[in-house]
Amino acid sequence: MKLSSAPDHRQRSVSMLSGTPIVFVVDDDISVRESLEALIRFAGWQPETFASAQEFLSHPPVPVPNCLVLDVSLPGLNGLDLQKRIASDRTDMPIIFITGYGDVPTTVRAMKAGAVEFLTKPFSDDALLDAIRNAIEKSGNAIGRAAEIQVLVDRYEMLSRREREVMALVTTGLLNKQVAFDLGISEITVKAHRGRVMRKMQAGSLVDLAAMAAKLRLSKGP
Repeated sequence: MKLSSAPDHRQRSVSMLSGTPIVFVVDDDISVRESLEALIRFAGWQPETFASAQEFLSHPPVPVPNCLVLDVSLPGLNGLDLQKRIASDRTDMPIIFITGYGDVPTTVRAMKAGAVEFLTKPFSDDALLDAIRNAIEKSGNAIGRAAEIQVLVDRYEMLSRREREVMALVTTGLLNKQVAFDLGISEITVKAHRGRVMRKMQAGSLVDLAAMAAKLRLSKGP
């Protein structure tokens, strides 16, 4: 039975709800798309195939572990150019390049730009599946870190301006009296602000709070 190369929107919705990892494939060769679609689906992931970079760019980012299997040679916007386009807004999407005629300069350029693998056709199914498995794990870790940071950002936004100032200073190792001197307030007031910061940030200790500040990049102040 011939497999459709068009994305199945119903299956996409199910995938989003269940958290099934999505493997995007961008290749202008329909036979390659159909072959990879079948392989990816058999491995238990959700395939989404596209014939061009432009078509892929119209697809919004997804909130589940994912990766991109990308042909280097594409009509219009090629694979390396697409890699550059998505580098800033899809940082949780590892890229696996595939090509029928790889060369060292292209491989080096792709890997330096962050590609996780560069496979030259014909490659084995196992080689591709291993690359996808590693890429999805990397994506999942990135999504997890981003979610953790967002939780901290949400808590941080609950702090008042003064509480943010106190947090920035106490997490650098300054004593309460030093913070009080720097901010021109009393030590008792610093202690009160510090207590509220600990509660709002849900920090169990000053060490925890310092780790949160580092993740929020507060080391240089509020």
